[in-house]
Amino acid sequence: MRIIGIDPGTGILGFGVIDVVQNTYKLVDAGVVKTPAHTPLDERLEDIYDSLSEVIAASQPQVMSIEKLFFARNVTTAMSVAHARGVAMLCGRKASLQIAEYTPLQIKQTITGYGRAEKKQIQEMVRIQLGLKVAPKPDDCADALAAAITHAMMSRV
Repeated sequence: MRIIGIDPGTGILGFGVIDVVQNTYKLVDAGVVKTPAHTPLDERLEDIYDSLSEVIAASQPQVMSIEKLFFARNVTTAMSVAHARGVAMLCGRKASLQIAEYTPLQIKQTITGYGRAEKKQIQEMVRIQLGLKVAPKPDDCADALAAAITHAMMSRV
């Protein structure tokens, strides 16, 4: 099974594609989609759509695992992230992907065994799970890979 994980964001959207063979995970592709600050939201969302559509077309995943939003103090930021999340889900839907959603708590708990894990802990566990020499950076990329690994682990249960 091939899974694309998404860490939604308008300024930086993380993505990570993994292959799952039995109980092992292999990195296929990972990175971020960056959009320039002070660019109109509709242009940023179009950039995200176009870039993510290219990643999906190139990597051919069957499943999209995307992080759910959690309550944020800054409503403007939450709304912006919600827009990016919607665009990412639309990309997945248009590519006929199965879409799975996980809360940050579920992802942290699954990856580290601790629901309040720090970013460094997530990066290190992703590194170990994928057999990488160095932890994936930036943390948006590691979070996206963590979402993909979470779906792989949860779909086994």
